[in-house]
Amino acid sequence: MLALRTTPWPLVAVFTAGYLPPYLLPTTVGRLDTGLPLSATQAGAVGSALLLSSASAGFLLASRVERAGARTLARFGLALAFLGYGAASLTTAVPAVVAGAVLGGFGSGTATTVAATRIAAERDPHRASTAGLLSVSALAGAVYLTVPHLGRSHGLPLAAIALTALAVWPLTGRLPAGTGTSPAARTTSGPLPHRRSGLVLAVTVLCWSLAQNSLWGVSGRIGLTQAGLGDAALGLVFAVALGAGLMGVLAAGALGPRLGRAMPVGAGTALIAGCIVVSASATTPTAFATGEIAWNTLYPVVLSYLIGLAASLDARGRWAVLVGSASSLGTAAGPLAGSVLSAQAGYAGMGLVLAGGLLLVAVPMTAVALHTGGRPLLPGTIRRRGGTPAALVAAATGTPSGVVPEVGAAEQPVVEIDVDAPALAVRGAYDTAGPRQAAGAPGPGPG
Repeated sequence: MLALRTTPWPLVAVFTAGYLPPYLLPTTVGRLDTGLPLSATQAGAVGSALLLSSASAGFLLASRVERAGARTLARFGLALAFLGYGAASLTTAVPAVVAGAVLGGFGSGTATTVAATRIAAERDPHRASTAGLLSVSALAGAVYLTVPHLGRSHGLPLAAIALTALAVWPLTGRLPAGTGTSPAARTTSGPLPHRRSGLVLAVTVLCWSLAQNSLWGVSGRIGLTQAGLGDAALGLVFAVALGAGLMGVLAAGALGPRLGRAMPVGAGTALIAGCIVVSASATTPTAFATGEIAWNTLYPVVLSYLIGLAASLDARGRWAVLVGSASSLGTAAGPLAGSVLSAQAGYAGMGLVLAGGLLLVAVPMTAVALHTGGRPLLPGTIRRRGGTPAALVAAATGTPSGVVPEVGAAEQPVVEIDVDAPALAVRGAYDTAGPRQAAGAPGPGPG
């Protein structure tokens, strides 16, 4: 019940509206080359343009959400998404479809930027991001199961995205006028913190996302041509995989920060690399289904921790937005990279290359998680590994706040003290002055 009361549902809704287009990319692109006079390559280019537009919104607006206001910017983005995707779904003119997709992509990226910025300022960003991934996974699964029964029109998935933006619009009234109203935002103005860690995370997440979507872009062809599945069986595998993804998100929400972020990010990425090898090299329906379901179970788990890790680098959410935009760039380039790799090295060779790349980027991502501690620290607190924040200990024991270093303070060196030599002196001081005066420690009270 506490989790339900503290989850920022308006932000989750805006997050869902912004993240839905990448989740529906396979069906969106797949219907463009069947409902419109476009080749498969041209349809993929339209999808890439949509995601590039979404990513550009994040890069342009990462530092402007606070100035424009979360409510205003979210409404602006949702309006663009509704108008752009709605117009693209109602026309068969290719230039109009492209323009609508690009306009809608910018709107989706704007909504994602607002959601990422505000989630980063939450007390528990991992819970909020996990709820958002759960919501968008459930909605995307419903669309995948429903749209095939409504026809082969190219506009159906685009209309689903537009209607989602329209449905989320009323909830933006509960967003604050600006992110600067939060205490965390007021205390973290200035240049980007953790520049090196943030840059490393952005670059590695771009590569991580590219590898995921390289496989996603050709998974349908692998299932049909190499694993020997039919259309109905392939659809069933993808539906079960999406359901497994929901279970993965629920597991991530239940675990929360208990495992930190380094282990889920590093070990999870290594397991995903193995799943990609299994899926890409599958020659039987069982092997293909096993790889796809396991991969889709792990992918949202690791993604939720990566979002939380990016949010922990800056309470104003700028790194969360920039890392999310870098992920969108990887998503946009993924299908093209997968097609090129599979054409040059075959599906199995593509899987080995992608898996090797994931293992390489897992190392710096894990290092960032270890270096930053995986979560933001409150001002004036130090969190012991697996322990209680020192500020809470100080408040409970009466220790003056002056002995608790501020965030960013240099760590004190650890030195060895020979306790044998001064033992008699300490004992004498203890006997004559009492323990409090001998130790020089203030008492628990004001006297």
